[in-house]
Amino acid sequence: MTTDPALRTGLTVSGRPMSGPLQDVRTLSRQLVGHFVDTVIPCGTLPGDVISGDVTRVTRVCLDLAVSMLDGKDIPAKVERLSDAAAGWAREGVPIDTVLHSVHEGFKVGMDLITSGATAQDYAHLMDAARLVVELLDTISATVARAYVSELRAVVSEHHNAVHTLTSALLGGHPTSTMARECGIDIAAEYSVVALDIPRHRDEQHPMLDGKVVARRKLRRVQAELATRCGESALALLSVDGGTVLLPTTSPITEQLDELLTRLSAAARVPITATVVVAAPSDIPSAADRAHELLDIVHRLACEPGLYRFTDMALEYQLTRPGLGRETLGALLDPLDAHPELLQTLRCHISTNLNRRRTARLMHIHTNTVDYRVKRICQITGFDPTVTSGLWQLRAALIARSFTDRE
Repeated sequence: MTTDPALRTGLTVSGRPMSGPLQDVRTLSRQLVGHFVDTVIPCGTLPGDVISGDVTRVTRVCLDLAVSMLDGKDIPAKVERLSDAAAGWAREGVPIDTVLHSVHEGFKVGMDLITSGATAQDYAHLMDAARLVVELLDTISATVARAYVSELRAVVSEHHNAVHTLTSALLGGHPTSTMARECGIDIAAEYSVVALDIPRHRDEQHPMLDGKVVARRKLRRVQAELATRCGESALALLSVDGGTVLLPTTSPITEQLDELLTRLSAAARVPITATVVVAAPSDIPSAADRAHELLDIVHRLACEPGLYRFTDMALEYQLTRPGLGRETLGALLDPLDAHPELLQTLRCHISTNLNRRRTARLMHIHTNTVDYRVKRICQITGFDPTVTSGLWQLRAALIARSFTDRE
């Protein structure tokens, strides 16, 4: 508090203490609570015991604060009482706007009582009182807001820990009904297991910025957007690079996964890539492994960012399984090892669905150069990318090669 020392001797109206009309705190608080019930609409929906108990108690605290300030007394103890009461309201789920609106309604009534007997000679004191009112409103509003934010953080932290515990158990294959009850989260009958890859934001490599801070902010934006879109139904284990999200298949959001990914990418300000596999709770560990395997395939094949389902990548998934078939397919491109620019062109050209102009733009070469290299690929490998049979063989070989080259 920074009250002007000149005001600490107390303010008067018509020669009487300005706090006089507020001194009967018990009676006035009951009148104010009745006024709140009549004028503050949400308050009318509160249970009777809350109105007669918590509402009345907080009203008395605020009146005590007002009287103390008008009389020039110190008020830290009363502020602490207000903070405790506000924290209790937050725990009970009373909206903060109801609390603050009630406070302002109380000030209107209190100011009417204080100024009812004022004369022109009281102008200076009334101006001082107005400044005190602003200071008191600032104190009360800030105290209530801090209490609510503190309680919200505690609730969010508790929920986050519960989500983390249950998600870890599901991904580890150890979910139990007891754990679900302790976490306060029901286990769904089936989940969409989503593997996310969140690329680095360009600011993470900015020499004038702290890359770790930028990355954490990116992650918080993604988590906030996920919470906004999915509510408490999403179970997620995420880092700045990505992670796993479990969404109950009964949730409406599972019908809009493509849109959800678009929203998450917008929040992260980077293009996010995701894969999804559906599984029962007992199969979540293997489903998560499969989803992340698919995500790895998407990256190795340099696919465009977006959402990929298992059905979209089933052929690629099968072609990447270890064995003689994969080795044989990968060997089809061995003749291009001596021509890395041709291998690069083949990868790019297939990823653009044989779009000459786009391939040329991505590789910073002329379209005629693209045509020449495609002919050379055909001559060297014996497979023509411009015909269906040759394209199928070359694409399958690229898929197999993307794994045999890295293992």
